[in-house]
Amino acid sequence: MSTEVPYAADAELSLSYDEIEVLRRQFQKEEEEGHVTTQTKFNYAWGLVKSPQREQQVLGVRLLQEIYKSEPKRRRECLYYLALGHYKMGNYEDAKKFNALLIEKEPTNMQAQSLETLIDSSVAREGYIGMAIAGGAAALGTLLLAGLIRKA
Repeated sequence: MSTEVPYAADAELSLSYDEIEVLRRQFQKEEEEGHVTTQTKFNYAWGLVKSPQREQQVLGVRLLQEIYKSEPKRRRECLYYLALGHYKMGNYEDAKKFNALLIEKEPTNMQAQSLETLIDSSVAREGYIGMAIAGGAAALGTLLLAGLIRKA
């Protein structure tokens, strides 16, 4: 799938079931052993965010938020994938918030800049759809009102 913004390719690419399964097995193995390393948790969260399935994306974002809160040294690397996860789920305001934090820390980060463009395009597209729906509802309301006035 071609995109005008090459750096945010993560937004369009998904991992396969088998690739995510490898990460899940490692995560579960460490969980059963009583300690999941931050790197294993991050890898699994990264894979889940890149999943095409929303419920996996939600879990990936949750795991990334846990890392973000508990590991201050890992916050910067979590920001992009938190923004990406929220973008893929359609949570554009949260995506903008996390992406803005990353851009604030790294103004020249090309991935964050291109993701910002994708987020803004999606917000604009949703706005146009919303306006079209509102316009259609207004037109329908006008037709119904006109019909009622004619009957009276």
